[in-house]
Amino acid sequence: MRPKTQVIHAGIFGDEFTGSVSVPIYQTSTYKQEAVGKTKGYDYSRSANPTRRALEVLIGELEHGKAGFAFGSGMAAISSVLMLLNSGDHIVITDDVYGGTFRVIDKVFKRLGITATFTDTSKPEAIESAITNHTKALYLETPTNPLLKVTDIQKASAIAHRHGLLLIVDNTFATPYWQHPIDLGADIVLHSATKYIGGHSDVVSGLAVVASEELAERLYFIQNSVGAVPGPQDVWLLLRGIKTLGLRMEQIEKNANQIAQFLEDHPKVKKVYYPGLVSHPGHVLAAKQASGFGGMISFDVGDEQTVNQILSKSRYFTLAESLGAVESLISVPAKMTHASIPKPRRDALGITDGLIRLSVGIEDVQDLLDDLAQALD
Repeated sequence: MRPKTQVIHAGIFGDEFTGSVSVPIYQTSTYKQEAVGKTKGYDYSRSANPTRRALEVLIGELEHGKAGFAFGSGMAAISSVLMLLNSGDHIVITDDVYGGTFRVIDKVFKRLGITATFTDTSKPEAIESAITNHTKALYLETPTNPLLKVTDIQKASAIAHRHGLLLIVDNTFATPYWQHPIDLGADIVLHSATKYIGGHSDVVSGLAVVASEELAERLYFIQNSVGAVPGPQDVWLLLRGIKTLGLRMEQIEKNANQIAQFLEDHPKVKKVYYPGLVSHPGHVLAAKQASGFGGMISFDVGDEQTVNQILSKSRYFTLAESLGAVESLISVPAKMTHASIPKPRRDALGITDGLIRLSVGIEDVQDLLDDLAQALD
């Protein structure tokens, strides 16, 4: 099955009882039991729900894993995966990771005895040097948020598994339409399904996929114990959104390539971060390990005054948190998504006050180009 067919026909298709083409929304918390402990596979919707199961089977197949799990948000998925670790464990993680991921590790899990080293995982030697005797996991974002750095997943997998570490990959930016980390050696794949998976700015959810039955058992125990699961209506919106994932990602990338080139050629733009540009240091690797470059672009205009000018003049790029929607969004990482990261650290990473992040949508690309041109000029 080819990718655009798979997003429509993989997993559980329709409803066998009624013939409905769409998986029904099972809006129920509990289920009738024929006798004590004798069920039809469901007893309580925190533990399992037929609508959620359809999504979990689907994302498991799309990510080429053994099992999928749905959560109430991307951070709930990330937090649940981190709960696989124990107090005293250490994790190596990408340095310019999403601000919410940095916050939960630095402010919550550190308090529970789990420590982390944030390093440039695009450099294999940096990964090696960050590993200690207490390290239990390597956590990657690739491409990263917001600087779009690319890590070699296969090389990272070789390092991780040589040291007996779990390899966790946040695949939100690339999506399973473009990139399959499990095929490259990852043990766990994460998504903020709020983004490209849903695709319409109307649902908050998270997903995780594991590569082994042993991890499936462990993560299911955490999911069921903690209970950070999505409701069936949110799940249904994700099932609907996935059906157009291929069409959306192809149009988004087509638009993003043209916009990135425009920005790179513009005299007021100091630097552009987009793996699809030949000038990007991770371009060759991105082309090798993924089949597309995605729709996220960051660019630096040098100062906060120019940023504010662009924000005030832009008409088709909506100033908002989040990303991955059909509409184009614009944000300032230093003030928004990465505000929880201390300023000295942001400056060291290159997340400056002049950095703008675009989430390119599916609008007519000429309108988007015209909008950016008038906003910059």
